[in-house]
Amino acid sequence: MEKYFKLKENGTNVSTEIMAGFTTFFAMSYIIFVNPAILSATGMPSQAVFLSTIIAAVIGTLIMGLFANVPYAQAPGMGLNAFFTYTVVFALGFTWEQALALVFICGIVNIIITVTKIRKSIIKAIPESLQNAISGGIGIFIAYIGIKGANLVQFTSESANILSVNGQAFAADGTYSGIFSVVTNGGIIPALVDFTNSGTQLALVGLAILVVLLVLKVKGAILISIITTTLIGIPFGVVDISAASITSGGLSSSFTALGTTFGAAFGHNGMQSLFSDPTRIPLVIMTIFAFSLSDTFDTIGTFIGTGRRSGIFSEEDQKSLETSTGFKSKMDKALFADAIATSVGAIFGTSNTTTYVESAAGIGAGGRTGLTSVITALLFLACILIAPIAGMVPSAATSPVLIIVGVMMMSSFTKINWEDLEEAIPAFFASVFMGFSYSISYGIAGGFIFYCLIKICKGKLNEVHPILIVSAILFLLNFVVLAVL
Repeated sequence: MEKYFKLKENGTNVSTEIMAGFTTFFAMSYIIFVNPAILSATGMPSQAVFLSTIIAAVIGTLIMGLFANVPYAQAPGMGLNAFFTYTVVFALGFTWEQALALVFICGIVNIIITVTKIRKSIIKAIPESLQNAISGGIGIFIAYIGIKGANLVQFTSESANILSVNGQAFAADGTYSGIFSVVTNGGIIPALVDFTNSGTQLALVGLAILVVLLVLKVKGAILISIITTTLIGIPFGVVDISAASITSGGLSSSFTALGTTFGAAFGHNGMQSLFSDPTRIPLVIMTIFAFSLSDTFDTIGTFIGTGRRSGIFSEEDQKSLETSTGFKSKMDKALFADAIATSVGAIFGTSNTTTYVESAAGIGAGGRTGLTSVITALLFLACILIAPIAGMVPSAATSPVLIIVGVMMMSSFTKINWEDLEEAIPAFFASVFMGFSYSISYGIAGGFIFYCLIKICKGKLNEVHPILIVSAILFLLNFVVLAVL
């Protein structure tokens, strides 16, 4: 194990990696319950999506750990699954089988741009100021996920400000059979909750426990806080231990349902019909582009944000990325592992599989090698049988971890010259706007676009890497496409 994962070389040990693996798993295990709820709205069998979510997470994370030897976990991405359901299926009229075919093609595109080093070139083209902004922005994004998960804020929107419900135009006098999504405009008002909710109260207790443990430098503080908060949640009424039973009654039916989604991307309702209507081919191409752009920059942002901050991708590794051929550097291998996971997930029947920003929780707990990922993958695999037990850990126990990890990552902001608007404005959009838009890729898009705009105004466009210019143009086209659709 030492020889394979090079634990001493990376300044870690088996116990630390195991704790980090558990921490990452608990921080992102919500996806095995949330993803089926979102994708089943398209007509996909919920039990099948449950299994395909776990299988995609296990395969993707194992590849990341065993091939790339980095502590990142993969699973179907939040945001990308919503785009799959509410935009691709509901708004654009694709069947869920066709949507899976689109995701599979997106994965192939990502593999091609990884093998041809386009992804690597994009990373090398990003100036250091923006890389630091992305790193700090990931911290804001993670902390915001934690704040939302802890239910510390609430949002109010009057009916006049609601734009759509379930992807359809809002009708004040309309009736809806189950509400899956509500889109509102700038009239939404955020506010602090009144703390009467027991889940919020538990999250505050968990946050206090974690802060105390970290300040006292207790080893394994993050995992200890998750377990302790979960146990405290029992008398709070947040954790229901009666649901923690291991049953196999529904397991066989879940695997039967999986037969419905497995390979559906290639069936007559999927790939075979995707290009049958010539008038929709431009729409197909634009949708694949939107999928690929978001997936690519989400992953790049996660690697830059967490890898630079923690030292997982060392200076030597980054130099190797620029000069090596094949898959010699960790970043090379990590990018390839991420690329193939999307297509694998689509084969089993789920939306884009991507590298999870919640991996930062495990990294914050000391995870430095692929052993962390292997542990996380094994825990996901166990969830096929013990999902009720895995589901016992409430978001109130994991959300404080994300908040504190976000705090840790914001140190990158100190490397940005905020007094120089030429550097501060792109940094703002690549960082703070990332949290406001609730999207890593949109934050990066804002940073790229304003970076290029400012350089044009200053007559310094020749200082901008051509790939950065092309990426900014592609992002602008993507926004135009989204506006038209």
